[in-house]
Amino acid sequence: MTTVDASAAARVAAEFVVPAGAIAAESCGQRVLFVEPGQYLATIETLYRDGFTMCVDLTAVDYLAHAGRSVPAGVVAERFEVVVNLLSVARRERVRVRVQVADNASLASIFDIHPSSEAMEREVFDMFGIRFDGHPDLTRILMPEDWDGHPLRKDYAQGRIPVQFKGAAS
Repeated sequence: MTTVDASAAARVAAEFVVPAGAIAAESCGQRVLFVEPGQYLATIETLYRDGFTMCVDLTAVDYLAHAGRSVPAGVVAERFEVVVNLLSVARRERVRVRVQVADNASLASIFDIHPSSEAMEREVFDMFGIRFDGHPDLTRILMPEDWDGHPLRKDYAQGRIPVQFKGAAS
């Protein structure tokens, strides 16, 4: 669970340059930055210049059933949240960036800053339907190209995925 108390935010801000517009918090001893979608790309660029040069993970969460979840003051909870984990190898530090994304909204791609995010953004698009503006090849990566829907969305009907066996007649 993310701690959003004033002492944790102050400690994060004291140990670390918090990019403009970001809200600092802490979760299990890890720095967390809540960022508005419009500030997402600028925040990632700032963190890159500050030494967070490795994108370890980029994923998403569908909070359809948890609309009333706890987020820091000043953050508007949306259905989806994109979560990016960055690492500074030189400083041996991590930071987690969390961005609220509305249903049918898109987010800027961080591919130009972190090329390693290419497949991760495609996976989030494929599984959740979140689009990344400026991505060089935003196509399905796990599901067949003609697949209808996004299987990790909470409103995706259960049991719709047919079992397929290699070499078996359909």
